Amino acid sequence: MITSIVLALVAGTLAFASASNAAPSLISQGKPAVASSVESGAFPASNAVDGDLGTRWSSAFSDPQWIRVDLGDTATISQVVLRWEAAYATAFQVQTSAGADGPWTTIYSTTTGTGGTQTLNVSGTGRYVRVLGTQRATPWGYSLFEFQVFGEFGGPVSCGTTNAALGRPATASSTESGAFPASNAVDGNLGTRWSSAFSDPQWIRVDLGATVDICRVVLTWEAAYATAFQVQTSAGADGPWTTIYSTTTGTGGTQTLDVSGTGRYIRVLGTQRATPWGYSLFEFVVNTTSTGEPPVTGGGPLGPNVIEFHPGTSGAEIQATVDAIFAESESAQFGTQRYAILFRPGTYSGFNAQIGFYTTIAGLGQNPTQVQINGDVTVDAGWFGGNATQNFWRSAENFSITPSAGEQRWAVSQAAPFRRINVNGHLNLAPAGFGWASGGYIADSRISGQVRPYSQQQWYTRDSNIGGWLNGVWNMVFSGVVGAPPTSFPNPPYTTLPTTPVSREKPYLYVDSSGQYRVFVPSLRTNASGASWSATSNTPGTSIAWDQFYVVRPGDSAARINQALSQGLNLFFTPGIYHIDQTITVTRSNTVVLGIGYPTLIPVNGVVPMRVSDVDGVRIAGILFDAGPVNSPILLEVGPPGSSARHASNPISIQDVFFRIGGPGPGKATTSLVVNAHDTLIDHIWAWRGDHGDGIGWTINTADTGVIVNGDNVLATGLFVEHYQKYEVIWNGQGGRTIFFQNELPYDPPSAAEWMNGSIVGYAAYKVADTVTSHEAWGLGSYCNFTADPTIAAARGFEAPVHPNVRFHSLLTVSLGGMGVITNVINTTGAPAQGVETIPSTVVSYP
Repeated sequence: MITSIVLALVAGTLAFASASNAAPSLISQGKPAVASSVESGAFPASNAVDGDLGTRWSSAFSDPQWIRVDLGDTATISQVVLRWEAAYATAFQVQTSAGADGPWTTIYSTTTGTGGTQTLNVSGTGRYVRVLGTQRATPWGYSLFEFQVFGEFGGPVSCGTTNAALGRPATASSTESGAFPASNAVDGNLGTRWSSAFSDPQWIRVDLGATVDICRVVLTWEAAYATAFQVQTSAGADGPWTTIYSTTTGTGGTQTLDVSGTGRYIRVLGTQRATPWGYSLFEFVVNTTSTGEPPVTGGGPLGPNVIEFHPGTSGAEIQATVDAIFAESESAQFGTQRYAILFRPGTYSGFNAQIGFYTTIAGLGQNPTQVQINGDVTVDAGWFGGNATQNFWRSAENFSITPSAGEQRWAVSQAAPFRRINVNGHLNLAPAGFGWASGGYIADSRISGQVRPYSQQQWYTRDSNIGGWLNGVWNMVFSGVVGAPPTSFPNPPYTTLPTTPVSREKPYLYVDSSGQYRVFVPSLRTNASGASWSATSNTPGTSIAWDQFYVVRPGDSAARINQALSQGLNLFFTPGIYHIDQTITVTRSNTVVLGIGYPTLIPVNGVVPMRVSDVDGVRIAGILFDAGPVNSPILLEVGPPGSSARHASNPISIQDVFFRIGGPGPGKATTSLVVNAHDTLIDHIWAWRGDHGDGIGWTINTADTGVIVNGDNVLATGLFVEHYQKYEVIWNGQGGRTIFFQNELPYDPPSAAEWMNGSIVGYAAYKVADTVTSHEAWGLGSYCNFTADPTIAAARGFEAPVHPNVRFHSLLTVSLGGMGVITNVINTTGAPAQGVETIPSTVVSYP
């Protein structure tokens, strides 16, 4: 039978494929792919470009069929790799086109396809690439694990003529006088010059703004030139330096030097003068290789969704501004509004900032005490009848507050962190009227008074100082908290660790003494107790200049974001919605990806929106991943499968990172977070399959698992995972630890028969794999509320191998209002959670 399969591929980057000796780039991973048909919803076209050999595209069992992927731009294509499932093509062509519908140019053809992995060396150009199958090898359709296209965008690389140094910041070891600054050498004016002091050695350095490939340097000397000098490049302003040109026979005049090097900084280092005078340059010109895409630059403004207050702003003006934001965001639980409210160092008085959905309020001091608020920052639940269980997605950070009535109210539930706050008074975690609340998280804070949870069901506090703790409902957990109550679970339900084994505070934005933005990256702490700062000492760590960050704004494409990463820049996401049509790939160690105001990344056509390589020190913080209507296999992958590097001294960290499946509309993602890298820190995440909003239903917002941990020695502090359809958390790695876990099982299994795990009713919330021999967890709770069928009796809340080194402390299960039963707490231990009284069933330790 003759079949036609068209595979049109948008190219991205695939990590596990092997290219030719020339090592072209893999440009197809994560790009939008569509097909004429799929065997079922489990085999979409996007599976062929997701970089996952465990997924595949499969067509219907009829002719013709096609799968099409858009590379996003015209590319020069040098290789195609097809990884077939058993249902392969014996006869097919590889074709390219400038348009999605052709005309098509054949760059490879065969009638003797072998299946398996076929590596095809080709030559062609086009935005679209397709495989046109004309004969199947089996009665089934066509099935590809991966369709990989290798090549380069933008055509042949050439040395450009644009002066990359023009107008860029320039500094020098010295100047002859104020009339001859370094900036004169990059101003494009041959009537001005830089001139040094009259001694050796001397240098002039230019910051090109981003890492670039340098192909030519043109030096226009005044009469005082260098006979011996070097041209050097570096990633940092202070080196180390790589020499890309050297001479001891400099001629002066205009010297055009063909070079090859990479760096953000470039300098000319003079070691021997031709005259008794100094070194003097009219112009220092730098040309870079060009592929048609100009480099992105770091720094810049934060955009219209960031409101910044300066000292001297009146309380009335602040009040009017925050009231307008709150009016828009108070009840807009699934709205598109995103805001950050920032305060520069100083004192502010006379206002009450009520904080609604998708709003960050933060100080811009390096120390929280540098921003003093004499007034109130409030979260309450008037919009929801005094019930705070849906007060999600808002945050407060990095300021000192003296509440007007002596008590600060922060009545929140999940995804609402309270970090680096100095409260001069008490902290109330409940809404007015003491309606229910389902929080919550505090870290690196100092509260001089008492923390008053009242009706809060559960809470986790880490590395802080408190004046006392009033009460507990079900599960109150502390690690490294000075002033915390001692462990007394289950009555009162306190679980206290004197220190946090490993922690590192979230990076944050601040302004330096000159008023310039910078990002502070706190250092790693071991066995921490108390806040990392005090009124007289700052948090230890590293400060990163603002121009080292690409400021991501709504409308920026994933390709642009990846270009910034490839140039060595960090990412700072400003408030907004971002549609991600190719995987954002973080490959450089110590990269910071930081967001404020709940920037929301929505994958397009089922791509994986972000992947992190197996490298040291990457920090992902302040991002909301919101699943799109086409299923994504993963929303965030930390380390590729099989990651093997150790990162104990400089781990990857994931902080205030949130995942959502449904709510604003239908969303689908098989797994929200996969952690393959060893030693990763997971510090406050909420993975939520929606139970209310739009696009909600057992077969609509589908999602198997919230978190899968495959890496060893991973530590989770503040793990919130809810409503997934199979195991909520699967822990496969050895040596894992969790301090605080909050879960609700899915509300909507249609019946026990439709939610079976083999012969067992339902899936445990937290599953430690049978192969694990070391694991420990403290303060874990799982609740059921089976609204679709209250007769369901799930077998257990927690499931783990019975081993002396697999240990649990302070476990509980709860049936909310008697809507279903959890038969055992862990394995077959613990009494049933059942009945309308909503009384927890507890296990103090296991085994």
